[in-house]
Amino acid sequence: MEHIATHHRKLIFTPAIRIFHWLRALAILVLVITGFYLSWPFLVAPESSDVLVQGWIRFAHIVFGFLLTSITLVRFYLYFFSRNNIERKSFKDVLSINSWIVQLKSYIWMGHLHKAGVYGPLQFVTYVAISFVALIICITGLVLYANVYHLGVGGLLADVSAWLTAWCGGLANLRIIHHYLTWAFIIFVVIHVYMAVWSGIRFKHNSVDSIVSGYDYHKDH
Repeated sequence: MEHIATHHRKLIFTPAIRIFHWLRALAILVLVITGFYLSWPFLVAPESSDVLVQGWIRFAHIVFGFLLTSITLVRFYLYFFSRNNIERKSFKDVLSINSWIVQLKSYIWMGHLHKAGVYGPLQFVTYVAISFVALIICITGLVLYANVYHLGVGGLLADVSAWLTAWCGGLANLRIIHHYLTWAFIIFVVIHVYMAVWSGIRFKHNSVDSIVSGYDYHKDH
């Protein structure tokens, strides 16, 4: 019996975007866990002289912090200069009032979602916002790093770090900003995962499997 294809597929996420997406997810997970531990090191008693646990967790936080910083910068570059322009095409929907109406209606089960690029207007604005949150959290993290490590990268960032620390009103305020932005990440991730799964169930395409395989599947009419 001959098999008749009922769907066609389209590449929407390049290998680079998929790899950086999952590396960023891993970095955020490790940074959140290690960051909360560094703020409350419950594994070692306060009077203990054992600093190995704290040291290894701080080391992991620093390594994955630099990983997130690198990925954030590369993702900004790819958005503007990647040969695949499907992310840039999404900006057209942001400028279209009709696209906003279509997306908001689709969220209350009225009609289907039609997008010029890979993201709807609300998705695009949200992803741009969280990208800038990532940028700011990386900057504050680098400033905190430079205030502890004065050689290498820390030494290179010393002057700008001192300026940003003073501009924020001191290290205490800088840590608070860094902490609040962490919660912004956590809230975003919860909503992002929920909406990605919901979108796959609701529209039967452009769901979680797309960021794994890179392909989106559409039913032939």
